[in-house]
Amino acid sequence: MARLRPGWFVVLCAAVLLVSAWLPWLVTSADGGGRANAIGGKLGAIGVPPNGFGVGQLIVVLSSVLAVAAAMSARRLRPKLASTAALGISVVLAVLVVWYYRLYVGNPIVAGYGLYVGAGAVVAAAVLSVFAMVTAWAEMGSGR
Repeated sequence: MARLRPGWFVVLCAAVLLVSAWLPWLVTSADGGGRANAIGGKLGAIGVPPNGFGVGQLIVVLSSVLAVAAAMSARRLRPKLASTAALGISVVLAVLVVWYYRLYVGNPIVAGYGLYVGAGAVVAAAVLSVFAMVTAWAEMGSGR
């Protein structure tokens, strides 16, 4: 029977991050209120994030790449390289989420629940990527 590898949990975290990108990441009550998501969608009177490709869209693109790298690790397709890449991408995503927060959250704009869900998914993905990497290196070292 096949066992569930840590890489699949990283894929789940990447999927949660992808879904959270459509949830409100920024919320304001100024000028009648408004909210914005990570992919640039806005509702109401909120001026950020600006139009065009930005940090939120880069987070979405990299979370898709993370899902692919983690799935490769879970399926044992170049597991050492894939798990190491998944860890690196997870760390980059964590930096990008913090950067998004520092860019756009400030009076009167506050972080919405989507940002917290996304940040939690990124932290979980980074921790689980370490487990995937340890598992990949241990399995390949034992000749399995």
